[in-house]
Amino acid sequence: MEEGFKLLEERIQRAAERLKELTAEAKSLRTEVSRATERAERAERELQTLKQRASSSSGDAVKVEALAGEVKALRAEREELRARVEKLAGLLDRL
Repeated sequence: MEEGFKLLEERIQRAAERLKELTAEAKSLRTEVSRATERAERAERELQTLKQRASSSSGDAVKVEALAGEVKALRAEREELRARVEKLAGLLDRL
């Protein structure tokens, strides 16, 4: 019976370590999501500014297209990070 308790204790210790790892990873991913969101918002603001000026210059049109692509990529990155955070949160809930 004592061996059973020992095995249980080891499993609990492994679960606690995994919980610490997942908590740290979730925190890191939340930080990444926040940064990606800020970058996307900044790019969207710049994109709007350039769209307003795009009619006056063809060089700005190129910048507008580049920023539009960047905004799209940042949105995709943000969604990927959000999915990873949700997955980690699910794992944490199961522990």
